[in-house]
Amino acid sequence: MSDKSTSVPGGSIPGVPGPQAPELAEPTEPREPLPPKPDQDGPETVSPTGVPTGAPKSSNAQSGRYLTTAQGARLGDTDHSLKAGPRGPILLQDHHLREKITHFDHERIPERVVHARGAAAHGVFVANGAAEGVTRAGFLAKGTETPVFVRFSTVLGSRGSADTVRDTRGFSTKFYTDEGNYDLVANNIPVFFIQDAIKFPDVIHAGKPHPDREIPQAQSAHDTFWDFVSLHTEAQHHTMWNMSDRGIPRSYRTMEGFGVHTFRLVNAAGETTLVKFHWKPRQGVHSLVWEEAQIINGMDPDFHRRDLADSIEAGAFPQWDLGIQVFPDTEDEMFEGIDLLDPTKLVPEELAPVQIIGTMTLNANVTNFFAETEQVAFHPGHLVPGIDVTNDPLLQGRLFSYIDTQLTRLGGPNFAQIPINRPHAPVNDMLRDGFHQDADHSGVAPYQPNSLDGGCPFMAGADMGAFIDVPTEVPASRKVRENPATFDDHYSQTRMFFRSLTPVEQDHVVQAYTFELGKCYEENIRLRQLQSLANIDERLATEVATGLGLEAPAPSVVVEDTPPSPALSQLGGTWPVAGRLVGVVADDATDLGALNEVLSAVAAEGMVPLVIAPHGGKLGGEVTIQRTYLTARSTEFDAIVVAATGAPAPDAVDSLDAKAGNPEGHPSLDPRVTMLLAEAFRHAKAIGALGDGGSVLMAAGVPVDAPGVVVGTPAEVTAGVSGLLASHRVWERFPTMVP
Repeated sequence: MSDKSTSVPGGSIPGVPGPQAPELAEPTEPREPLPPKPDQDGPETVSPTGVPTGAPKSSNAQSGRYLTTAQGARLGDTDHSLKAGPRGPILLQDHHLREKITHFDHERIPERVVHARGAAAHGVFVANGAAEGVTRAGFLAKGTETPVFVRFSTVLGSRGSADTVRDTRGFSTKFYTDEGNYDLVANNIPVFFIQDAIKFPDVIHAGKPHPDREIPQAQSAHDTFWDFVSLHTEAQHHTMWNMSDRGIPRSYRTMEGFGVHTFRLVNAAGETTLVKFHWKPRQGVHSLVWEEAQIINGMDPDFHRRDLADSIEAGAFPQWDLGIQVFPDTEDEMFEGIDLLDPTKLVPEELAPVQIIGTMTLNANVTNFFAETEQVAFHPGHLVPGIDVTNDPLLQGRLFSYIDTQLTRLGGPNFAQIPINRPHAPVNDMLRDGFHQDADHSGVAPYQPNSLDGGCPFMAGADMGAFIDVPTEVPASRKVRENPATFDDHYSQTRMFFRSLTPVEQDHVVQAYTFELGKCYEENIRLRQLQSLANIDERLATEVATGLGLEAPAPSVVVEDTPPSPALSQLGGTWPVAGRLVGVVADDATDLGALNEVLSAVAAEGMVPLVIAPHGGKLGGEVTIQRTYLTARSTEFDAIVVAATGAPAPDAVDSLDAKAGNPEGHPSLDPRVTMLLAEAFRHAKAIGALGDGGSVLMAAGVPVDAPGVVVGTPAEVTAGVSGLLASHRVWERFPTMVP
């Protein structure tokens, strides 16, 4: 029997499919189901009404040694239908066939209209007490540990789309507090396309594939999207964020989260404060470059979900700090001239610093994707005492929409009883019956007031932890379909965001707009969007227009200049490197002692080393190979270390691997190694080489004296690469268009 996982010095390689390695022969001795892998967890075992059962989590899983029907009858054959003779027709009385096929036919539920493609994990949130002065929410009291379940997602694509498309990402967290479930339904962008929920169907219809051909999938580079956002200029701020590097995150682990809306907190004294929620990743905010994203979409469309699961399995648990920006709860609900109810506006951190109120750690993968990731139901109206909503018109619409959509997706009103959605607090809601009612309610009086059930359930007072809707003044006014005048500025913050970026980030924005608008068929849509760009920034409009072969228009409105916000740039800091992937190129001529030294040093830094070699198996009978020249691509790795000659492998021919690109015979260097190094260099990644490996770099066209290239001993290379990865990329390799 082989080892359960592939070991490397100092750690293990994630990706093992099961908790136990299989035997070569088919097992024949009956046994109980295998347990989940060590990195997996499931929902807590609470009853449908929120009572802890004390049962192990395995009680929710399949049990028994033998295959059974759904009713528990053991089966002796599941390979052959019941027929009238070996060649006869199948009989209607085959109850097992009908049960098996009927269940299979109904395995899929409707996918989410938006955020259909997602990945999720379990974790824990620990509060530091900094929020105790502004909210009485119990889970934010100092030292309180709260189980959480987090689902990340893309917005536009279907369940079968790719991870690394340019899109907004969802970042939704369910806190299982002892006061009930609280859902923070967030995005990785702090502003939204629209100011009023009534336009949500419009922006999604515009962003989704064209209804006649169902293309393009999971992208905004098409006419209907740009038609909408160029006509609804309130969308320009969110669109600018999407066209920045924020639209293509490196990982869910390196992605910020924002509650978008302004929420109202209430403390124990009944005092109220307005806040915006922020998730700050401990590993920093990092992105892919556009070419990387395009390659990954073809090589590994599951890149983000694999990265999340692998990092948890490898023990590099992702962490985020939860923070709040705090504002006085004034009558006008404004702060420094910014309307806090406008979801297309942000408040720069220089004006209102983010105060950290706790830390979340994701430490367990899901046990079953459908039962947990697909069936989890979030809702911004899942609130706890101490947190309330505001009159943000986008948030107000979401309070209706999220409940409504679960009725269709999850088969009725009892979706809160699905294990992943069950509160960890007692539930006595007087709600009865309906599809998928799993609770066995007792009593005869599910109404209030009653005497037949002894008056139970009773009302709770504020001193008993009741949720209190914060009394607020409703402005005396006419019923109107209007926005306040403070919602009218669509460009000043968009300009601020663009001008807060570094030159290399601005270049990426120019490239993104040029690509997206270049995919539009109608020239008038391009011209209309160019007008908005001209109102935002003259250089931006000019360079995009040049790429499109059009004239840049003059600004059509006067836009206020606001100071840039350095906090909006992703560059300039250093961050922990735990969980980063380092590809180590080796072959049969590699010094195994030096190779093991590199692998140990990389693992000791909390990074994950993956050995790339000409063939599979082991090097020298001891070092396991995780990738071959055939299966590897630079986009999987954050850094590359060369410890090989790079000589061509036997399959370095076009007929076996098109990446080899060598119809004339074998060169001195395998073309896949050349491509690996050239791409890594072009994408500004750290590159190292042991000793004579420098000659391999030179042969691949990588200058050994270039920024971000380290040549030396195993210790020198590992230290150098680790130091470079702290900044994510070697940014000085990117020339910029800014003078």
